[in-house]
Amino acid sequence: MENKPTLLVLAAGMGSRYGGNKQIDGFGPNGETILEYSIYDAIRAGFGKVVLIVRDEILELAKDLFLPKLKGKIEVDFVLQSLTSFVPEEFQNPDRVKPYGTAHAVLCAKDAIAEPFAVINADDFYGKEAFEVLGKFLINGVQTNLHAMVGYAIQDVLSENGTVSRGVCAMNDANQLIGMVERTSIAREGDKIISKGEGVELEIKEDTPVSMNFWGFHQAVFSDIMDMWKEFLPKNKENLKSEFFIPTVANNLIQEGKAAFEILEGGKTWFGVTYTEDKPIVIEALKKMHDSGEYPERLWG
Repeated sequence: MENKPTLLVLAAGMGSRYGGNKQIDGFGPNGETILEYSIYDAIRAGFGKVVLIVRDEILELAKDLFLPKLKGKIEVDFVLQSLTSFVPEEFQNPDRVKPYGTAHAVLCAKDAIAEPFAVINADDFYGKEAFEVLGKFLINGVQTNLHAMVGYAIQDVLSENGTVSRGVCAMNDANQLIGMVERTSIAREGDKIISKGEGVELEIKEDTPVSMNFWGFHQAVFSDIMDMWKEFLPKNKENLKSEFFIPTVANNLIQEGKAAFEILEGGKTWFGVTYTEDKPIVIEALKKMHDSGEYPERLWG
């Protein structure tokens, strides 16, 4: 298959609520990380390369963990996200600790990717259907001004152990994204799903599509992200908690008429680990998938 897409994995986050490096924690029957299932699903959906964005402190650990398992199965590359990556010296702030966010992480991979690519979180399980539908889009449908997002119904992406934040999507009749709003403090209350963030109580319909940060981009998006990044930096030099997010990029491209985003219906199965209490739920779900034959006894043989 020509022009195989790349899988870009965001694995540089801190995992503050979880209390550890959940990107490299074991959840599968043989200690597999959640990320390994995404890579396995991506390989069978036609992806040809995986690029992991990590921070310097876990680079060697990530290499030791993933390179032996993936040798001969898919091309692997690593990219560092740091507080100085693509940040000119005049905009660097020695007091800043917080990473610059998901769109900055994508920008860090600019020189490592020259083909259409998907973006995922390292600590979310997305399901093989999601990789199939996005892989097909990236191989056959992606254009310089047409990107995609795999949508998940809000009812399927809540946590039993606390509130969550989700990018709630609005779409037109052509199943294209027209805007996204980050809603926080979302949880089920009785038979309703309620967001209580920003001092406003809002009910969200069960089938409302939300973003779980599973995007598909034409590589032309890197120049758009760079343009926005150059605007972001001078405005936020003194704001030590400012972040540059992928939904911001998507919203800007849509509002400026520069690109459209298809919402793909591939989000069937999702689970993740926001809280430590989520871990046993994920372990049990993965065990069932192995037992049913969805995944082999050992992922990598």
